[in-house]
Amino acid sequence: MDTNSKLSNNAAVILVSHGSTLPYAEEVFTEIKEKFIKKTGIATEIGYMKVSEPTIAGAVEILKDEVDDLKKIIALPVFLAPGIHTNIDIPQLLGLEPLEVDPRCPDGNYPEEHYLSIARDVDFDGEIELLGSIGPRDELLDIINKRIGEALSDSKLDDDAKTGILLVTHGSRLNYNKEFATELYAKFEKACDLPSSFGFMELCGPSIPESINKLVDDTDIDRLVVIPVFIAPGMHTTHDIPHILGFLEEHEHSHSHGHGDHDHEHDLTPVDFDGEILYPEPIKADDILIDILVDMVNEKL
Repeated sequence: MDTNSKLSNNAAVILVSHGSTLPYAEEVFTEIKEKFIKKTGIATEIGYMKVSEPTIAGAVEILKDEVDDLKKIIALPVFLAPGIHTNIDIPQLLGLEPLEVDPRCPDGNYPEEHYLSIARDVDFDGEIELLGSIGPRDELLDIINKRIGEALSDSKLDDDAKTGILLVTHGSRLNYNKEFATELYAKFEKACDLPSSFGFMELCGPSIPESINKLVDDTDIDRLVVIPVFIAPGMHTTHDIPHILGFLEEHEHSHSHGHGDHDHEHDLTPVDFDGEILYPEPIKADDILIDILVDMVNEKL
């Protein structure tokens, strides 16, 4: 057990996730939770912002039942980059003050149907400590390199084929996600001797097609490994990005879809690359991710 056993007797952890209409994320987060508990021995539950169960308030109730004399809850957002969810939504769902003014609703008066309006209040008299997002930690490079190796093992080309790497993340109207991706890629580029670049799925640039087309124009590559820098599979990794890469026919996925508080519009510029594109899975419940989460909790003990 890596974590102080005294803490585990009167404290618990909520692993906060977004929630998804698809089953993949819940499966991944269940595995993350199980591995985290095995590693730490601390009572731990998943709390979803919306769509999935248990909710954040529901997770608190589960932990209150599980832990006698529960005095402290550490809320750990399993998000790679900070943003509206980590700085505004999650604090409010925990009954805490938001870290900044919500650009979607500056006066704080959300529509009646908004998930922040309909969410159940947290009922807990102890301390709730909210941690930050994961950020561009060096350990993420180890996961990325694992995914590159897994993808290349499935390649139909010879080992000496010229390979390029593209890191792909979500994108945001705010600067947080771009800052995360830029810093992570800067670390990756220093350690990688292959031609590489990074691109965003939406909301900011460079887009995935822009980055691929520039990489192809600037280098002579036979295959491209596209790494989805996402925690869990979901609509973005199983539909949106494959559609942008040309893996799905147009009728299999629409060009935009609503998520309640914003709409997604993707750059559908054709990807001008005739070589092999390899697309491994995202981070999922990788043991390296579990170690990162454990370290984040230990840093606060």
